[in-house]
Amino acid sequence: MLKNSTRFRRVATGALLIVAPLLQCVAVIVDPGTWGDDREAVSYGDNPALAQLESALYHWSWLLMAVMAFGLLHFTRRRAVVFGHIAGVVAVVGYINASSLLMTDPVEWWLGRHYPPEEAQRILNEMMDLPHQTFAFVLPGMLGWVSLPVLLLAVWRAGAVHWWVPLTVAIGYLGSFPVPYGPLTILFWGLPVVALAAFGLKVLRMGDDAWAAYYPAAPGVTTPDSYAKTTA
Repeated sequence: MLKNSTRFRRVATGALLIVAPLLQCVAVIVDPGTWGDDREAVSYGDNPALAQLESALYHWSWLLMAVMAFGLLHFTRRRAVVFGHIAGVVAVVGYINASSLLMTDPVEWWLGRHYPPEEAQRILNEMMDLPHQTFAFVLPGMLGWVSLPVLLLAVWRAGAVHWWVPLTVAIGYLGSFPVPYGPLTILFWGLPVVALAAFGLKVLRMGDDAWAAYYPAAPGVTTPDSYAKTTA
C-alpha cells in the first residue's frame, strides 16, 4: 500500500510539472488577443472558437498548477518546512483565484457584442475595480505567479531541485509582468515550461524509494529506509 500510494503521488506530481505549465503556454499561443487586440471584448469577436479554447486551457492549467504546487510540498517535509508550506498554500490559493477570474471572459464577450470596444472595456474596468473584486480575486490571483518561484526556492533548499529551476521560473513569470500581453509573453512563459518539465522528468525517474525518502522519520513509524536497515 505504501508503495502504491507513493508511486501515485510521485507520478501525479511529475506529470503535472510537465502538463500544467504547458497548457498555460499553449493557451497564450492560441489566444487571438496574443496576436491582435488584447481586449477580450474584441478578440472574442475576432475568433470566438479560439478565444473559448484559450479560456478553457487557462482554467485547467491554473487549477492543475494549484494541484502541482500541493504536490511540491512533499519535498519540504524535512527541510524548509515552514517556508515551503507557507509559499505552497499561497500558491494554491493564488492559482485557484486566478482560475475564478476567467468567469469574466463570457462577460467581456457579451459586452463586446452589445457595445463598442472602448465602452465595453470601460464597463468591464468599472466592474473589475470594485473593492471585493480587487481584494478577493484579482490580487490573490496574482499570488500564484509570485509564490511559485518562492515555493521552488524552498524545494531547492530542501535539496530536491537545482538552483536554476526556481530562477528560470521567476524570470519567466515575474519578468512577463511589465511586458504587454502578446508574442513576448510566449517567450517568457516558455521558460517555466522548460524548467518545470525538466524537474517533472526528474520526479518521474527518481523512483519510489527516492520519493519516500522525503517523508520525515518519526519514532515508531516505519519508512522504506528504516525498514531496509532492520532487514539488512
